[in-house]
Amino acid sequence: MVSRSSDPVTEPRREDQLPSTASTAVKIVIVGGFGVGKTTLVRSVSEIRPLTTEETMTEAGADVDDVSGIERKTATTVAMDFGRISLNEELVLYLFGTPGQQRFWFLWNGLFEGALGAVVLVDTRRLEVSFDVIGRLEEAEVPFVIAVNAFPDATSYLAEELRSALDLPEQVPIVVCDARERASSRDVLITLMRYLHSSAQTSETL
Repeated sequence: MVSRSSDPVTEPRREDQLPSTASTAVKIVIVGGFGVGKTTLVRSVSEIRPLTTEETMTEAGADVDDVSGIERKTATTVAMDFGRISLNEELVLYLFGTPGQQRFWFLWNGLFEGALGAVVLVDTRRLEVSFDVIGRLEEAEVPFVIAVNAFPDATSYLAEELRSALDLPEQVPIVVCDARERASSRDVLITLMRYLHSSAQTSETL
């Protein structure tokens, strides 16, 4: 005989429930190189308790992962981060943070599927880690904005200097943010949604 548990069904926490006014939900991916702050951004901006897949970095990955410039990093995302934010009463964004280490990039294709757009987090101390990331998005035809995570010891550059260094089209927005601050991270997402809206209107007129 199969026994049945008498434990009551656990319902979602009130703060995790989708607002009853929500009518539109879209998928956004947060991408970037290793250690640029993707998990931090998802955690800071999510209105629900975020799902993370961080694991402690070990000596086994020392010969695989390039930690130049981020030697103090002790944990890394091995699958994805997930969060949610309501930009207004009707529009909800589901946030999927990608793993930064190249050995986990095989997961990106699944995370890109169905994504309306992306945020590329950039660390100006290590711009080179962003080149392949941007290339992957362009290949997948996922529109994106650039968010420069303002690390305290990072050099500041003019937007046009970054646009040239990253070989970006003129229309791609570049904003500066602090991934630790909710308001700053939320502004990045608003910039992305405005860019997507503007791009859609331009396409309709062509």
